[in-house]
Amino acid sequence: MLSKKAIGSDYSRVMDAKTLTLAPPTRPQPPPLPVPQPPPGLALFPSLKPPNKTLSFHQISVLLLTFAAYAAFHASRKPPSIVKSVLGPQPQTQNATADAGWPPFDGSRGPHRLGELDLAFLSAYAVGMYLSGHIGDRIDLRVFLTIGMVGSGFFTVVFGLGYFFSVHVLGFYVIVQIVCGLFQSIGWPCVVSVVGNWFGKSKRGLIMGVWNSQTSVGNIIGSVMASSVLGFGWGWSFVLPGVFIVVVGVVVYLFLVVSPENVGLELEGKEVEVNVEGLPLVVSEKVETGEVGMVQSENADSLGAIGFLEAWRLPNVAPFAFCLFFSKLVAYTFLYWLPFYIRHTAVAGVHLSHKTSGILSTIFDIGGVIGGILAGFISDAIEARAVTSLIFLLLSIPSLISYRIFGSISMSSNVTLMFLSGLLVNGPYSLITTAVSADLGTQSLIKGNSRALATVTAIIDGTGSVGAALGPLLAGYISTRGWNSVFSMLTVSISIAAMLLIRVVKAEIKEKMNEGKWLRWSVVVQ
Repeated sequence: MLSKKAIGSDYSRVMDAKTLTLAPPTRPQPPPLPVPQPPPGLALFPSLKPPNKTLSFHQISVLLLTFAAYAAFHASRKPPSIVKSVLGPQPQTQNATADAGWPPFDGSRGPHRLGELDLAFLSAYAVGMYLSGHIGDRIDLRVFLTIGMVGSGFFTVVFGLGYFFSVHVLGFYVIVQIVCGLFQSIGWPCVVSVVGNWFGKSKRGLIMGVWNSQTSVGNIIGSVMASSVLGFGWGWSFVLPGVFIVVVGVVVYLFLVVSPENVGLELEGKEVEVNVEGLPLVVSEKVETGEVGMVQSENADSLGAIGFLEAWRLPNVAPFAFCLFFSKLVAYTFLYWLPFYIRHTAVAGVHLSHKTSGILSTIFDIGGVIGGILAGFISDAIEARAVTSLIFLLLSIPSLISYRIFGSISMSSNVTLMFLSGLLVNGPYSLITTAVSADLGTQSLIKGNSRALATVTAIIDGTGSVGAALGPLLAGYISTRGWNSVFSMLTVSISIAAMLLIRVVKAEIKEKMNEGKWLRWSVVVQ
């Protein structure tokens, strides 16, 4: 017979077992993310550390370093467009015994293969964008950005080595462009994420508009670099920009501070930011409550992600996505084919040299710098970015037609119309994505939900990247039928992009009217 003490002991063990059994299983916690370390340059120069330098100093430093970094990325992308006129078949007016191109890009199929090179690079770039955003969230952005810059520079130089070693295999150049595109895709998510760590939405106005001009500035630097050494052999046009981005990458590794916390600084508030070209920034958001002095910290990732098809059904996602598709198609066609077009089109009856064509093409990018800033200023003034984008798109149609018809009359007409085309074509670039971000931020379904916002942004930017890859490819094939056909394609693309925004613009105008603004538009809208 068991004693009461034994029975009590057994009962306790049974209850303990039940307790253990009924306890919910603990979910394994993910490993903590590595904390970015201060850049080694601050150890070399202690005077750059707080309290010797203020928060404003480091914010300006971050803007300058990220500006230089992404400008270097675009500078290293520019050589393929500069050397197209050397690699491909020459204008028919030239002596047939002269430089006839570089196999396998010479002959009647040369423009086709040059377009396929652009497709290889831009397709890899679009795919790499999604991967880079996820990887960048898990490692030190400074190190990851440096890897992208050094890798891009290395493979840019490797492409140029094809000249020195007389490589005439198409597969070699395609593979190099694919790998280079993957490294290039690291740049944008990193620089935008770093800027997002230092600036909130309240700091995004004119400063961010100027900062976004680094793409056009990089195109100008790359064009001048590649064109200046083109006379020594087209391989040098790749070597110089490749070395340039590596040097800038070393400076970034030494001095770029990823976030204020790395140097003991702290911002008063952070907000969810969305980039202008690539992937969204995901940071914590501080939401002011109704009580004075009370600040609520909210992690946007706590909300669930939405499905792919569900994101497509959100208001205005599809129109903006396809608008960006056609806008990028036009912009990237100019980026990759404008020097080739200038070389093969007589200006005042004279065919320009390879070097002159490359340098002259920078006028389009200069117009893009002014256009981006001007579009941002106008959209802030009228508080309607979609309307501003539509106006720029509509004005760019006669500008492109005029450039094709009258650009060859004289050098002055060519420069003026090229500048105007760059201003109008590139102006809506940042506005389209910014308008999308502002529009999505007002939707209650995904407001504050960074995972949902990431899905929507990936759809829009991914669709735009497809257009960026398709435009240069089509230009390579259509150009063999004549440049009038290419400009017809560009004009139709801009027209479709504008039509896709009409419904959004109409809703925007109605919203302003309901707020008591733009009363003069009432007749048009009604």
